[in-house]
Amino acid sequence: MECDFSIIVPVYNRPDEMEELLASLAAQTDTDFEVMVMEGTCERTCKPVCDRYAGRLNIFFCTDDGGRSRRRNLGMEMASGNYFLFFDSDCILPPEYIATIRQCLHDDYVDCFGGPDAAMPDFTVTQRAVNYAMTSLLTTGGIRGGMKDVHKFVPRAFNMGFSREVFKLTGGFRDMIGEDTDLSMHIREAGFSVRLFREAFVYHKRRVTLRSFYRQVNTFGKARVLLAKEHPGSLRLPHLFPTCFVLGHLLLFVLAIVHTPWWLLPVGLYILALFADSLRCNRNFQVALLSPLTAYIQLCGYGLGFLEESITRKASKQAAEKLYRQ
Repeated sequence: MECDFSIIVPVYNRPDEMEELLASLAAQTDTDFEVMVMEGTCERTCKPVCDRYAGRLNIFFCTDDGGRSRRRNLGMEMASGNYFLFFDSDCILPPEYIATIRQCLHDDYVDCFGGPDAAMPDFTVTQRAVNYAMTSLLTTGGIRGGMKDVHKFVPRAFNMGFSREVFKLTGGFRDMIGEDTDLSMHIREAGFSVRLFREAFVYHKRRVTLRSFYRQVNTFGKARVLLAKEHPGSLRLPHLFPTCFVLGHLLLFVLAIVHTPWWLLPVGLYILALFADSLRCNRNFQVALLSPLTAYIQLCGYGLGFLEESITRKASKQAAEKLYRQ
């Protein structure tokens, strides 16, 4: 099946990120696609950036005051393609990305796909350490593209694509936290085929501080509670690992205080394993040194978010957009 690609990117106050993403799109070896830039009403518009690429890309710019789910859906309604590709504004595509997707879909068509993310060598130490925390088997278990069981892979909107038929049947993204995971589950439940294209990776240039990274993963933990409610049976044992990680560490610290410091040995061994594994993956001592901290932020942030939402049930559509606009 031949696919006409429409790329849809929601953006909010990120003109610098759009510059890099559009530059990577302009450098694609396969340029047969259109780009729908869906910007929320903001102070730092990326329209001048989009205007500069108008001669190099088939690009459309639209402003809407709705949330990013609404803007993605609006982009699909306006798009002319029969297959939609989604990226976050902080992504950079390798030059062969579009050609790789086209070949994958030509060889073995699938209704919906997702791909992994990676870090470029010139990313900052913090960006590479955050990338390690989000992708390592020792932290997330490889759920973002490194997992061996690809049948359990859940595409996420930083690197995701699906057909217009999927959009028509599912209605697209809902206005909630975890909206891309929610849609991926809905797509599977509707009987569509879903697959991981491991070779179709993007460079995810997260411009985060450690504080904003904590807020982000804390939101992910809250979203998991909502997703379990919306999709009964979707909660799996690995989703509980960060919460168990938090509670287990609290128990170890209590035992170390009231009994013997040797109870902290597992903590030290885990930190050492994170450092060694990151050094092996990144070949950079500074990144490896920071990786245990970003890993603990990732796991504790997610686990505490899961616990908070399980107890308070405070997450809402309004809170979702506020949390994501950071």
